[in-house]
Amino acid sequence: MNVLNNSLNKDIRFEALFNSASLGIIVVNDKGVIVLANHFADNLFGYKDQSMAGEVLEQLIPTRYHHKHVGYRENYTHEPVARGMGIGMTLSAIRKDGTEFPVEVSLGHFTTNDEKFVLAYIADITKRKENEEQIIKQKADLELINEEIKKLNANLEATVNSRTIQLQSTLNELEASKEELTLSLEKEKEVNDLKSRFVSMASHEFRTPLSTILSSISLLAKYNTTEDQPKRDRHIDRIKSSVKSLTDILNEFLSLGKIEEGKVEVKPEEFDLTEFISNIINEMNVLLKPNQNIQYTHIGAPNTYLDSNLLKHVLVNLMSNAIKFSPENAIINIETKIDDSVTLIEIIDQGIGIPKSDQVHLFERFFRASNVTNIQGTGLGLHIVGRYVELLNGNIQYNSELEKGSKFTISLPSKIINDFE
Repeated sequence: MNVLNNSLNKDIRFEALFNSASLGIIVVNDKGVIVLANHFADNLFGYKDQSMAGEVLEQLIPTRYHHKHVGYRENYTHEPVARGMGIGMTLSAIRKDGTEFPVEVSLGHFTTNDEKFVLAYIADITKRKENEEQIIKQKADLELINEEIKKLNANLEATVNSRTIQLQSTLNELEASKEELTLSLEKEKEVNDLKSRFVSMASHEFRTPLSTILSSISLLAKYNTTEDQPKRDRHIDRIKSSVKSLTDILNEFLSLGKIEEGKVEVKPEEFDLTEFISNIINEMNVLLKPNQNIQYTHIGAPNTYLDSNLLKHVLVNLMSNAIKFSPENAIINIETKIDDSVTLIEIIDQGIGIPKSDQVHLFERFFRASNVTNIQGTGLGLHIVGRYVELLNGNIQYNSELEKGSKFTISLPSKIINDFE
């Protein structure tokens, strides 16, 4: 070992190259003892205050591999063959403090003064392995998203077919009812108008998220390197957002179908209204635009007796509209009051408001105000809200002015009544 040290120390250039290398380099004799280690290797294995020189090589290898590695090392010493980096082998190393990490190792060998030495170049590939695992996880996530899209497409097709069959059935009934010709003509006109609105809405609302999903999936296939990770993340977020939009649209259709088929059951229960609304606000916070804020105040006793599931649908829809149609920096106020007979809920926004000419149609199916045609929506939300409020034996009123905002007031019975029983 002294001969080797003396030989290497004679060349100052070798010393500078050896210790300034940006990967670990160690030299091991034929007994498996480390005779030299550069600064990078010492730091990599946690020998910051001392050199690894003099340690047995197996100290750098997890205990479970010791019995195999001794044999490998001895065989290599007798029949050494150079081995380069990147041959597909992931090895494990262990630091002085016992922590384990993945490495890639390149081997070389040389002989001096009849002594055999092995030269090992060691690279920490922890970050690369993490990136590889993240890519694998994202591929799995993408496969799940693809499956979800297939399910959504199947549900969408079934929903459209179902609605088309219902519309056709209505038209057939109108044609068969000759005795009520005037009424039939009016109903036929209404049905055709609904069909036209449905086709127009579906064409736009379904096409936009599906186009986003397809374009993002196509672009994802092009980003296959670690450096493209931010681009992959951005497109995966776009896909998730579009899938959520499709799910929301389908949920509205399903809710409307259940209402029209009389399958919505009212199940009242006593619950804390203040806690209930606070939880909904926490859920809605993720939708807030920059610097928007929801403020909530309550007067009276906290408990009411209502169907919490139906009430949540009503409030989520109204609060979503308040957020969507209000500008940045706006305040959305939620005010509730409970007395012996009435539960009162008000949602007040500072949004774009509703034109006077449109307010009479506000709770009709597929109706959208003339000033929101460039904002995503199906025109079903307020219709469903109105029907749910009716099922809760309540009423809903509104007051709105262009560019000054809107106020929706819901009045519901606080106690159980016969219609609920």
